[in-house]
Amino acid sequence: MPLISSTEMLQTARREKYAIPAFNVHTLEMLQAVVEAAVESESPLIIQSTVGTVKHLGPDYIAHAAKTAADRTDLPIALHLDHCTDFPTIIQCVRAGYTSVMIDASMFPFEENVKQTCKVMEIAQASGVNVEAELGKVGGVEDDIVVDERDASLADPEECALFVERTGVTTLAPAIGTAHGIYKGTPNIDFERIARIADRVAVPLVLHGGSGIPAEQIHQAVALGMSKVNIATELRIAFSDAIKGVFAEHPEENDPRKYMVPAKEAVKRLAMEKMRLCGSSGKAGVAR
Repeated sequence: MPLISSTEMLQTARREKYAIPAFNVHTLEMLQAVVEAAVESESPLIIQSTVGTVKHLGPDYIAHAAKTAADRTDLPIALHLDHCTDFPTIIQCVRAGYTSVMIDASMFPFEENVKQTCKVMEIAQASGVNVEAELGKVGGVEDDIVVDERDASLADPEECALFVERTGVTTLAPAIGTAHGIYKGTPNIDFERIARIADRVAVPLVLHGGSGIPAEQIHQAVALGMSKVNIATELRIAFSDAIKGVFAEHPEENDPRKYMVPAKEAVKRLAMEKMRLCGSSGKAGVAR
């Protein structure tokens, strides 16, 4: 089936109390791997690319690859632009065929965040594209966006409610203590804050910095209202480690097919594990 907006599938996930993993992919093999994982798991799927990957591969290449993958399945699949801070790139991706975009204006004061999100919402309403926005600041590194732990700030539940009311945004990523990258210790997630935000906000909530969070914390966050869980760093590590393993055993290898296949399989295994963890396995029919 064609690529679809993630709005309805995420609304269903929130209502049914599971989450949909959203995977940042950087190569064709990674994209194929998460799609194959979704097919075998019968899971709805959100494929994501960062702005850096869009610049590296081109939005048309990414969108066409995602469209081809979606057309070969009957799964609900969305294509999302992650953490974008500039309007022209959002327009470029929407025109290429992205069905979901994130405007990240969280580094600005509240009113400017509202203004920029409303601007993107105008485009989205005309094209049926899902829009994700962020309140608070998630720490860590995401492409060129670096937020020091000292500068990270948690989202205010009352501001979240006002933000959704003012912008009409369809998906919200509140900062609740997670961070981009791999955690050095146990993540300090503010579950009480998630509950308070979910109580005030009806739209699906997004958990950023989902790599390496312990299973019990993922389960708790999803139960409280997180409907989308972003996975990026763990995927890159699995992909890269598999390639390193091939070269460790066969340093003379020069055929990309010989090292890309195990890398693809590693990503697929991890993606299936995340689908089980988030509770999306077997939910493809529900999310249509």
